[in-house]
Amino acid sequence: MPETTDSLRIDRWLFYCRFYKTRGLATAAVEAGHVKLNDERAQAGRRVVPGDRINLVRDRLPYALRVLRIPLRRGPAPEARACYVEDEEAVRDREQQVAALRQDRMTMPRTPGRPDKHTRRKLRERNRSQ
Repeated sequence: MPETTDSLRIDRWLFYCRFYKTRGLATAAVEAGHVKLNDERAQAGRRVVPGDRINLVRDRLPYALRVLRIPLRRGPAPEARACYVEDEEAVRDREQQVAALRQDRMTMPRTPGRPDKHTRRKLRERNRSQ
């Protein structure tokens, strides 16, 4: 079994904890400014240690995390969830945003199958008038 480490690059930590499917996506999110480490914009090479706070926006949804431990590998989801604890307020906000998005989608007009050019035009006109 590998030795435990006391720190890890933030892009690797996000990848190991399953916030992004690939390390490249994690690195791109960090470089784009979607990730803050201890309330400062993070660089991909910044080291994460237990006790750090990570704020990130993924798919326009906010996450507020506190690092509990450093993972040794990208393992199963329960192993990844044991590496952090999430802020309850951020979870509530995210659930409210998801519910609002679902409600918006329910009010959108439905089409019988794939919309053609004329149906798309009608949908755009309807969205502009709202």
